[in-house]
Amino acid sequence: SYDRGSTFNVFVGKGQLIAGMDKALVGMCVNERRIIKIPPKLAYGSEGVAGVIPPNAVLHFDVLLIDLWNSEDEVQVQTYFKPEKCPRTVQVSDFVRYHYNGTFLDGTLFDSSHNRMRTYDTYVGIGWLIPGMDQGLLGMCVGEKRIITIPPFLAYGEEGDGKEIPGQASLVFDVVLLDLHNPKDGITIENQQVPESCERRSQAGDFLRYHYNGTLLDGTLFDSSYSRNRTYDTYVGKGYVIAGMDEGLLGVCTGEKRRIIIPPHLGYGEEGRGKIPGSAVLVFDIHVVDFHNPSDSVSITVNYKPSNCTVLSKKGDYLKYHYNASLLDGTLLDSTHSLGKTYNIVLGSGQVVVGMDMGLQDMCVGERRTVVIPPHLGYGEDGVEGEVPGSAVLVFDIELLELVSGLPEGYMFVWNGEVSPNLFEEIDQNHDGEVLLEEFSEYIQAQVDSGKGKLAPGFDFEKIVKNMFTNQDRDGNGKVTAEEFKLKDQEAKEEHDEL
Repeated sequence: SYDRGSTFNVFVGKGQLIAGMDKALVGMCVNERRIIKIPPKLAYGSEGVAGVIPPNAVLHFDVLLIDLWNSEDEVQVQTYFKPEKCPRTVQVSDFVRYHYNGTFLDGTLFDSSHNRMRTYDTYVGIGWLIPGMDQGLLGMCVGEKRIITIPPFLAYGEEGDGKEIPGQASLVFDVVLLDLHNPKDGITIENQQVPESCERRSQAGDFLRYHYNGTLLDGTLFDSSYSRNRTYDTYVGKGYVIAGMDEGLLGVCTGEKRRIIIPPHLGYGEEGRGKIPGSAVLVFDIHVVDFHNPSDSVSITVNYKPSNCTVLSKKGDYLKYHYNASLLDGTLLDSTHSLGKTYNIVLGSGQVVVGMDMGLQDMCVGERRTVVIPPHLGYGEDGVEGEVPGSAVLVFDIELLELVSGLPEGYMFVWNGEVSPNLFEEIDQNHDGEVLLEEFSEYIQAQVDSGKGKLAPGFDFEKIVKNMFTNQDRDGNGKVTAEEFKLKDQEAKEEHDEL
C-alpha cells in the first residue's frame, strides 16, 4: 500500500478480506502495528493468485492501522476545558469564531487555523460546515475547548476533499471557541453598578466622558482609555460611535459602571478594524465620568442661606469667597482652603469663567451653594492642561465671605455727594489751564480718601485712573484742558465710561 501511496480501506468481518486477515485485524487500535502470519487455508489456498501469490503460500503482512470507524458511529465530543461562567451556548444559526487543529486518527496534522493566525468564522447548523462539525460545535461556551471526532460519512466521505484529506478518513478537531453571536442579537447590558444618587440619566444628544476597557469575548484586550490616561469624549445617540455603543450609553448615570456586549453587526462588522477581527463580538466595561447637554445652563443648589439676606451680589460687585472645585465624579481639582486665602473677583468682569459669573449672582454674604457648570460655560473642549480635562463638567462648592458693592454699570468712579461746579479748577492745582496725569491721580486719590468719591472695587487704582484720564485726553497729548473735560452725564454714553 505504501507503493500505491494510499491506505487500504475495507470493512472488517464482512467477507471483503481473506479469512485470516478478517480475524487478524479484530481488536487492533489506531497506530498499532502487527506482524500477521496467515496459513494458506485462511488465505488463497492451493490455487494462490496467478502471477502474484503461488499455491499453498503462507502470507506475512506488516500492518499499521491508520483509521477505524463503524457505520453506526456518531460524532464524539470530549470537553477538556469549560469556563466557570457560561451564559450562552452555541445554537443552530449562530455565528461562531473558533481556532482548531485538524488531525487524522493517527495524529497526523492536516490543517490548523493557528498556523494561519486567523480564526475560522462560520454559521453553525445551516450547512456551511461538514455535518459532523455542525453537530460538534453545538452547546459550546465561549472559551470552551473540545476534541470533536467525526467519522468520514459525517465528514468528507469516500472521496475526501481532493487535497489534504483522503477518502474514508475520520477527522479529529481540537477546537477552542472564541466568539459567538446570532444575527438577531441586540446589545446586552450587564454588571450595572449605579450610584445611589442618580438625578439624571443620559439621553440622545448628550455629551459623555467615560473610561472603558474594550475586549473580545475571550477576554483579549484590544483597547483601553485608561492606558491613554484620558477619557473618551463623545455625543451619544447621534452616530458619533458604533451603533451598539450609541445605544449602550443611553440611560446611564454619572459614576455608573456597566458592561456593554455588542454583536458585530452593531460593532465593526465583517471587516473588523485595527486589532478587532472581522465578525467579532465586542465587550466594553465602561465607567461614566460625567455628561452634559449643550443646552444645559448652570445648576445652582443653595446649601445654606443666612436669615438676614437682603444684600445680593450683582454685576460689578467685588466678592471674596472660598471654593472647592471638583469633577462630577468627585475628583478634587482645586481649593482655596488649601491655599489659605480667598478668591477675589469683580462679578461680571470676565475674571472667571462665564458659568462662575452666573453662579455667583444674587448671593448674600455667608451663603453657601453648589454650582455645577457645563463645559461650554466653563473651560470648553480644551480644558486647562494639567488641571482641568477637556469637556469636563465642573462642580464648585462656594461660600461667600465678603461683598463690596460695585458701581453702576459703565462707571469706574462716582461721587458720593454733589459735584463741585468748579471741578476742573480744583483738579488743576497750579492753575495753568492743563491737567496732567499726576495731578488727576492725586485729586482722585484725595476724593476717595475723604469719602467724597468711590472707585469701582476690585480693580487696580493706577489702571482705573489712567483709563479715566485717557478718556478725557481727547487729543492724546498727555494733557487735559477745560475744553476737553466733561462729566459723565455730558458724554454720549456709548463713547465714554468715566467721570
